[in-house]
Amino acid sequence: MTRKRRRLLVLAVALGLLGASTALVLSAFQDSLVFFYSPSDVVAKGPPGDRSFRLGGLVEPASVARSADGRQVTFRVTDGANAIAVAYRGILPDLFREGQGVVTEGRMLADGRFEAREVLAKHDETYMPREVADALKKSGHWKEGEPAPVGGRPAARP
Repeated sequence: MTRKRRRLLVLAVALGLLGASTALVLSAFQDSLVFFYSPSDVVAKGPPGDRSFRLGGLVEPASVARSADGRQVTFRVTDGANAIAVAYRGILPDLFREGQGVVTEGRMLADGRFEAREVLAKHDETYMPREVADALKKSGHWKEGEPAPVGGRPAARP
């Protein structure tokens, strides 16, 4: 084998290894991607199959119900136009309450409920997760510079 052919063989093997490693990295990213949906997105497009995704919006007033043992919580997440029932088993964040922004991560069940693995609540009076704010803006229920809406009406300013 000549020197030129050896170099070409080494280059071909290196490119093959680079391609294989790129494919492995991309497949790992594909498995770990979690998309964000508002309730209106889920109603319009349907849930993304059996994949995990994030559902965000406001906790609908008068929708929080706890089981007798206190471990299971059900509530509804709304963006003002549509609402989806959420079931969660675990400890809710201290700042979780009705009318506040929330992002849940989980999957849709066959009966149309969303089973959450994780629930994230906003951390102060002015913060709203970007995805939730964008979904509320898109549905026309929140405008920049106003406090986050509570129950479809603008919240009272402090």
